[in-house]
Amino acid sequence: MEKNDIKGHLILVVAVPGGGKSTLISHIREVNQNLSFAVSCTSRPIRPGEVEGENYFFLSDEEFKDRIEKEDFLEWIQQDGGRYYGTLKSEIVDRVKAGEVVVREVEVRGADMIRNLIPKDNLSIIFVTAGSWEEMAERIRDRAPISEEELSFRRERYEKELLFADNADYIVVNRNGELAKAKKGFEEIIDHIIGKVKKR
Repeated sequence: MEKNDIKGHLILVVAVPGGGKSTLISHIREVNQNLSFAVSCTSRPIRPGEVEGENYFFLSDEEFKDRIEKEDFLEWIQQDGGRYYGTLKSEIVDRVKAGEVVVREVEVRGADMIRNLIPKDNLSIIFVTAGSWEEMAERIRDRAPISEEELSFRRERYEKELLFADNADYIVVNRNGELAKAKKGFEEIIDHIIGKVKKR
């Protein structure tokens, strides 16, 4: 994507497993009306409380593979024991070109792909972390039932993905018991980014 084609800005929100990025994004949806939110696709089962088209577009493995073949994705990955995750081109490219500030929750490998496609001046990366693996594991278990095998996959991802923080423009620390502080910090970062976009 050429820089001259882009009037808006893309904010990627990246986190270690269980970091709480979905909670922070849900919060910013409620308090900031100046943002557009891109919805990811996944082949994992829907969890209690999640809404189709709001949290994710939930696709079967066959549907996901079909859309890969049609080149509908800006990026996609397979992880967590074979689950697919991806970003539809339609959710980001047209909106950013039109001048919108788009927020996208994305996995580390997806962020690596996207940041090589969007000019640096039109992209911000926020990395969310929440402390030690023990804190992460507790949070993951509390969120939904999970097998020890899948938890092992998550730990391996956690250790690798924590290194991605060096590539982020901003860091939010979302420790257990400090959600209000994390929300405030997240809001301040988003406001700062919007302010920079408006000055361009």
